[in-house]
Amino acid sequence: MIKKLLAYVKEYRASSIMTPVMMIGEVLCEMIIPVLMGRIVDQGVYGGDMTYIVHTGLIMVVVAVIGLGFGIGGGVFGAKASAGFAKNLRKAEYDQIQTFSFANIDRFSPSSLVTRLTTDITNIQNAYMMSLRMAIRAPMSMIIAMIMSFLIDARLASVYLVAVIFLGIVLFFVMNTAGKYFQKVFDKYDELNESVQENVSAIRVVKAYVREDHEISKFTKAAANIYLMFVSAEKKIVGIMPLMQGVVYACILLISWFGAHFIIDETLTTGSLMSLLTYCMNILMSLMMLAMVFVMITMSNASAKRILEVIDARSTLTNPENPVMEVPDGSVDFEHVDFAYDEKAKEPVLKDICLHIDSGESLGIIGSTGSAKTSLVHLIDRLYDVTSGTVKVGGIDVRKYDLDVLRRRVSMVLQKNVLFSGTIYDNLRWGDKNATDEACREACRIACADEFINRFPDGYNTWIEQGGSNVSGGQKQRLCIARAILRKPKILILDDSTSAVDTATDAKIRKAFAEEIPDTTKIIIAQRISSVQHCDRILVMDDGRVNGEGTHEELLKNNRIYREVYESQTGVNAEADFDQKN
Repeated sequence: MIKKLLAYVKEYRASSIMTPVMMIGEVLCEMIIPVLMGRIVDQGVYGGDMTYIVHTGLIMVVVAVIGLGFGIGGGVFGAKASAGFAKNLRKAEYDQIQTFSFANIDRFSPSSLVTRLTTDITNIQNAYMMSLRMAIRAPMSMIIAMIMSFLIDARLASVYLVAVIFLGIVLFFVMNTAGKYFQKVFDKYDELNESVQENVSAIRVVKAYVREDHEISKFTKAAANIYLMFVSAEKKIVGIMPLMQGVVYACILLISWFGAHFIIDETLTTGSLMSLLTYCMNILMSLMMLAMVFVMITMSNASAKRILEVIDARSTLTNPENPVMEVPDGSVDFEHVDFAYDEKAKEPVLKDICLHIDSGESLGIIGSTGSAKTSLVHLIDRLYDVTSGTVKVGGIDVRKYDLDVLRRRVSMVLQKNVLFSGTIYDNLRWGDKNATDEACREACRIACADEFINRFPDGYNTWIEQGGSNVSGGQKQRLCIARAILRKPKILILDDSTSAVDTATDAKIRKAFAEEIPDTTKIIIAQRISSVQHCDRILVMDDGRVNGEGTHEELLKNNRIYREVYESQTGVNAEADFDQKN
């Protein structure tokens, strides 16, 4: 795991190396000062040598300044290395998410991905910073302080050695126990982010149904779970600092007691005792820093596993070795296709689908909720792969195409319309980033979006808020249709994309399709029969199977489901509906 993570240090290796070098320099300077201070006491103060005091004092100042320089350098290099490492890691994770298929996205919830890109990355960044600085500085300081203590007086230094070994064992067991709690904490973060994301995105619904109290209660519960998990982890850690302080202060008392006797016996000087006590405080600080490093590394270990889960996840959809780079035409073939979202599912969502769609044909698809209409069209541009059978576009298996090429030629307006913050022009150019203003306006004319755009004061430069919150549902749908048309696709799929559009505008869009893009294969999923009845052919889906196909007139005569729905929508039989067909 560590090897995988360090691969993302890349261009910040020099800073990563310089940081511990600077820390070592700082520690060496700090360790020299107690020795010089002891000499000032023994030779300067007791010897009455003012010149020696001034001379040694100046050396101490120079050493302190050099140490300060090393400390500043370590901070600068450490910040650059850790921030750069986090940047590379975040980019790698984000880039990997962009390669995910719908199946991969189903595995990781959006809230979990947000946590992994923010909180988890920040934990790794902080841990790396502390590892470069404190994880080098603290043990180095402790080791050098211990060596200097033994050089001054091995008898008193033995007290330090026993204390360090004891505290090291305690620290190991406590951190090992606390690590299990931190892993659970980040799962709770996912739940908290999910609550926030859901509330913010659906805030209008929350207010419309006066559910603020319910949402506050749900958020409070999620926040309380994180609080409880952190408290549980902190309870395991909280005793470390007092224990360390108690042990080190006990060391100070023992050294002071024995040191006083050694001074009386003239086997130890006062300056040496002062140096030993200074080194004792260095050891205390080093132990505290090590405890902080262990806490951060324990937390980051859980974060690292979650980040690598995303980075190591491989898309369920991959390009072939020698992909086809051109789609010949807009014909579509389903050959005995079965499909299931989960390989372990007992029953597939689509069952033995056999279907041929001519290039340039308009095909309507209707069916009850859950009849797998959307699942069917998602296989055409390979948002999912079939479980068995074959889907062909232009007579070629979709799995042989380059994914980008296929999806540029199969343009889909999804069931959930999404617009991004930016101008109308910006949103339209998601379809073709190089599209001219004239091409954008032409696409909007075909999608009947120009009618409302021209009424905006800023026209096509009107700013769209995130998610398209400042336009109506029907306007959003028409902009999404225009965006899809702008790609000049060979196959255009509308997944219930005119549901918020009035019937008159719906008819205008269908007419424009027939006149302006006659060679484009048009697949229209709809609940209203009026949206599909003029198609060349209509498909009736029922429980993952093709229940019937034909023209509007043929289905009225031969298909009971289609006839009942038509009667319900025209007022002949008000009881019938897609979901009440039996």
